[in-house]
Amino acid sequence: MTDAHDAADLLPLLLEQERVIQFDSFDVGDAWAVGSRLVELGNARRHPIAVSIMSGDQRVFHAALPGACADNDAWLENKFRVVRRFANSSYAVGMRFRANSRDFSTDSNLDPNTHAAHGGAFPLRVQGSLIGVVGVSGLVQRDDHDLVVEALEEHRRTHG
Repeated sequence: MTDAHDAADLLPLLLEQERVIQFDSFDVGDAWAVGSRLVELGNARRHPIAVSIMSGDQRVFHAALPGACADNDAWLENKFRVVRRFANSSYAVGMRFRANSRDFSTDSNLDPNTHAAHGGAFPLRVQGSLIGVVGVSGLVQRDDHDLVVEALEEHRRTHG
C-alpha cells in the first residue's frame, strides 16, 4: 500500500501523464489499434488481463487474455465509473485520496462495490474533452496503469 507521502510524490506525475496523453481525434479505428496493442503487449508478457475501451457509453473494444476472468470485467466497470466521475485516471484518484490521508472506499461517499479508485483506467481526451476511457485489469494497480499509459503514449506518438 502506498503511504500519503509516496502518493503525494506520485500524483503530479500521474496528472502530467493525463495532461500530455490527449489526441486530436480518437475513433473506433484508434480504439481498435490501442486495444490490439494492449492485447499484443499482454500476450507477449503473459499478463492475465482484460482490456476494454469505451467511447462515451459504447464499448468499442474488449478482450480477455488467458487467466483473466469475469472479476476483471467488474473491476474495469468500477474503475471506469471513477474516471467518469472524477475526470482523472482511476490511479490518480486513488493517489489523491491517499495523499490526503483518506481512504477512497470510506471517504468518497461512493459505493465501493461500484467504484474502484485502483490503477488501470485512463481518460481518453480529444482536444481536452473527455470522450471515453481505456482500461486494463488483472495486474497490480501500478502495472495496470503503466500498461495503459505505455500503449496510449505509443499511439499518441504515432497517430497524434
